[in-house]
Amino acid sequence: MRDALKGRSNDPSMASLLITYTLSSALSISPLEILKMPANLVMDLLYVHRNVEELKAEAINNEVKKVK
Repeated sequence: MRDALKGRSNDPSMASLLITYTLSSALSISPLEILKMPANLVMDLLYVHRNVEELKAEAINNEVKKVK
């Protein structure tokens, strides 16, 4: 699991579990709802989630730089 989280695993079932967990947590919906979605929608939502998280991280980094 740790290797998969760090991007060092090629196991498709582990990737599927991580995608399902990530989206169900981010969207506050049941993992079963993620599994019912078409794959292209899941990938689009994952892409949007990634970009939102990157923007949050940039905002935090900018605030930290201001404090220093």
